[in-house]
Amino acid sequence: MITGNIFHCRKNSWPPEEYISRATLQLLDFDSAAPPEQAWRRKLNSHATILKEFSVTFMEAIKLLRLGIRMWSYIREEASQGRTAPINPFKRESCKPSASQGVPLGGMGSGSISRGFRGEFSHWQITPGTCEASPIMANQFSIFISRDEGNKNYASVLSPGQHEGLGKSGNQGISSWGWNLSGQHSTYHALFPRAWTIYDGEPDPELKISCRQISPFIPHNYRDSSLPTSVFVYTLVNTGKERAKVSLLFTWANSIGGISHLSGDHVNEPFIGEDGVSGVLLHHKTAKENPPVTFAIAACETQNVNVTVLPCFGLSEGIPVTAKDMWSKMVQDGHFDRENFNTGPSMPSSPGETSCAAVSASTWVEPHGKCTVAFALAWSSPKVKFMKGKSYHRRYTKFYGTSERAALNLVHDALKNYKRWEEEIENWQAPILRDDRLPEWYKFTLFNELYFLVSGGTVWTDSTLPASNGGSIQHQTTTTETNNVKVTEAKVNCKQGVVIEHSTVGLYDSTAESSLNGNDETTLMRNGEDESLIPQRRDSKYSRHPSMPLDAQNDSNDVGGFLYLEGVEYIMWCTYDVHFYASYALLMLFPKIELSIQRDFAKAVLCEDGRKVKFLAEGNSGIRKVRGAVPHDLGTHDPWHEMNAYNIHDTSTWKDLNPKFVLQVYRDFTATGDLSFGADVWPSVCAAIEYMDRFDRDNDCLIENDGFPDQTYDTWTVHGVSAYCGGLWLASLQAAAAMALQLGDRAFADRCKSKFVKAKSVFEAKLWNGSYFNYDSGSSSNSKSIQTDQLAGQWYTASSGLPDLFDDFKIESALQKIYDFNVMKVRGGRMGAVNGMHPNGKVDETCMQSREIWTGVTYAAAATMILAGMEEQAFTTAEGIFIAGWSEEGYGYSFQTPEAWTTDGHFRSLIYMRPLAIWSMQWALSLPKAILEAPKINMMDRILVSPHSARSSHNDTGVRKIAKKAKCFNNSVFHCSC
Repeated sequence: MITGNIFHCRKNSWPPEEYISRATLQLLDFDSAAPPEQAWRRKLNSHATILKEFSVTFMEAIKLLRLGIRMWSYIREEASQGRTAPINPFKRESCKPSASQGVPLGGMGSGSISRGFRGEFSHWQITPGTCEASPIMANQFSIFISRDEGNKNYASVLSPGQHEGLGKSGNQGISSWGWNLSGQHSTYHALFPRAWTIYDGEPDPELKISCRQISPFIPHNYRDSSLPTSVFVYTLVNTGKERAKVSLLFTWANSIGGISHLSGDHVNEPFIGEDGVSGVLLHHKTAKENPPVTFAIAACETQNVNVTVLPCFGLSEGIPVTAKDMWSKMVQDGHFDRENFNTGPSMPSSPGETSCAAVSASTWVEPHGKCTVAFALAWSSPKVKFMKGKSYHRRYTKFYGTSERAALNLVHDALKNYKRWEEEIENWQAPILRDDRLPEWYKFTLFNELYFLVSGGTVWTDSTLPASNGGSIQHQTTTTETNNVKVTEAKVNCKQGVVIEHSTVGLYDSTAESSLNGNDETTLMRNGEDESLIPQRRDSKYSRHPSMPLDAQNDSNDVGGFLYLEGVEYIMWCTYDVHFYASYALLMLFPKIELSIQRDFAKAVLCEDGRKVKFLAEGNSGIRKVRGAVPHDLGTHDPWHEMNAYNIHDTSTWKDLNPKFVLQVYRDFTATGDLSFGADVWPSVCAAIEYMDRFDRDNDCLIENDGFPDQTYDTWTVHGVSAYCGGLWLASLQAAAAMALQLGDRAFADRCKSKFVKAKSVFEAKLWNGSYFNYDSGSSSNSKSIQTDQLAGQWYTASSGLPDLFDDFKIESALQKIYDFNVMKVRGGRMGAVNGMHPNGKVDETCMQSREIWTGVTYAAAATMILAGMEEQAFTTAEGIFIAGWSEEGYGYSFQTPEAWTTDGHFRSLIYMRPLAIWSMQWALSLPKAILEAPKINMMDRILVSPHSARSSHNDTGVRKIAKKAKCFNNSVFHCSC
């Protein structure tokens, strides 16, 4: 827990006065137009440096040669089938990554568009698993100002004029526009999910402009947070002696990124909606049979604001209205013709032709007067389609229907509700922003790292059941590509208190849902009988621990299906070993989503998929999914139905996935107090623990690694007992014992306690060297390395309210060693914590990952330090990530935090999931009451458990009682749909 007066590290405060004059701040100090005191800031004329990409050393290339050859062959094979490999290290983007990112647009799970700090719209992720990084430069806001009866005129795009094609004489496209903004007096301020751009007398010296970007990312609000829309509120303050006519222009290309605007058959359509909301719909016909997309751009007409539109203009000669014509019209008149609203849908665009639309909002601003103009953008793509054919309705369709024209209603509601959204966002953020004990850099970095939950390729569906072509949910049986799939059903017989397992090989129902989903009751006809696959909605009496109301909305646990990518370069959904670090953000902000993901993996534990897969690292083959093993991910091209897209190693032999599942389940169970969740996933917890017995080679109750990279560090080999996996195993035994006691399964608790006591003594004897835990118990050159992540098990133990794994001296000594070596010996602590460090103070260069600094692991180590009472070291450790990644003196990784960088700042894998682990620091600083009061277990109790009773422990009558109480196991089925 956080204590008073603990921080003596650099504060890194960025007061807005250093970027904007105090007078301008005072003028904008109304209606949230002024930027907040805590924000990430840039001047618009800041140089967007090209980022330096990671490369392997010669020796690493030699070691990875065989893997590279196999991966090249695999990637080509996938391409021949029209698919994209989940990992492609050979791919090079046409758009070089640069330090230009900002707060993305929209809520979660309906596609995303990023907006750079200079105003460009880029990183289009409308199609799942596809990221088009290049900006569409026709998408802009512009301003036209006229004073003194037209003697003073200003016209400019509200973005610095730095892009290809500018300056071409006779150009009919956007080069003909007025790119007159230098950006010298304009600044960008980001505090996710909002951003402010302040134009301090630019382009008109006597006009102060604030553009406020607002997206509906609102914790515990499972409706509005799914909406694909954003609002842009312009506040205008006239400091001159003459009134000014001001026209703001919003232009948008009919494109979903890349060169999609050139494919043809796109249609634009003007509309006049309710409450003065008017604009243009842009209907986009996607390629490769992907679902169509409709954009809506709109502004709100008021008594003082007049809205007009130009439904269609192009970027080249030979079309009725060019971009140059459009600009000239705005310079001359400041608005378009009202008759444009009556033109109806445009003719479909021709291939190679770009179709754009524009919305103008005009107003008069009196001398020393103020005015507000609001625009909105929305996009509607009701279906999300994955590569292997299954389609789902997106979450927002639950509230707006499945019509593509829902975009019209979305922009309307956004313009009418954004003030309420802002109030809810401010109420959420205020307690942290006002906490004087926290460093300034931490406050805004904490919120800004949440960008990933929008930009991380997030998909949020209204159900994990596929949508039919007609828009309804399918309930008929479907078949898979192969019949070599083992389906495991686990029924709990509440009368006899036993788990009955049935395994069959053959066709299975890929739409069937397990009782693990917590949705409303659904029945499915199978073998002529009705079987209740999804139990009735939980009685709210048992939905949450009374002292820990993590979720304010208790009307339903139905949050649909949620997926997020490991990273935009690693196209795998919900990668579990990485979710282990990132999940704190979801647990704190959207706990129902977190439980939903856990249910998905709990169901997967009890499944087996016998389809053959070739593993690229070793060149051997195995089955896709082994029963009892936690999957690495939920798939790529057919999520929920074809798991383990990762095929470099056989992850059924990884040593960290199962312990991570047990630890996350226990943490979530304790934090939410959700008894039904605990009872639902308990068979999977037991199976996950029992599966690990095969990795105890010498019967000392401690698992061993197998001499290859068999954990999340998948190029870093481990021999024998490892600090990382062994510590996770110890922690999972303790968590399973605690959970078993709470569910009344005393026999299983005793078995786990017995294993823990024996394994702990072996672990310490083999790895503790007097000041830290060795990397592993082998005899390799790096066996004595100092690993930043060596206390990962202790991190979760303390985060979950369980007794510490080791005595205080060992925990504090190991953390201090990590701080002194892995943190402070790398650029004086200004880069984060390197993964591996030799005890002589040299970076461990055994492999690429040992010499890397992992952003998320650094945040996790800092959280562990906080939990151990080492707050000053914690914030200095995490501050290194801020300095290297987010500060002006850093490498430019803001809003695209990579998985890793090297000590010279070269990145690997931008826009990555693991940095969300910064929220584990906030968890550690403010442990929920339910965690603080979590039941403690005495691991030294005398344990007398027979082997027979231990093996059958999860059939205990205590679980039967909990199951009845939670009303969750009656006739329920764990049905594999992998």
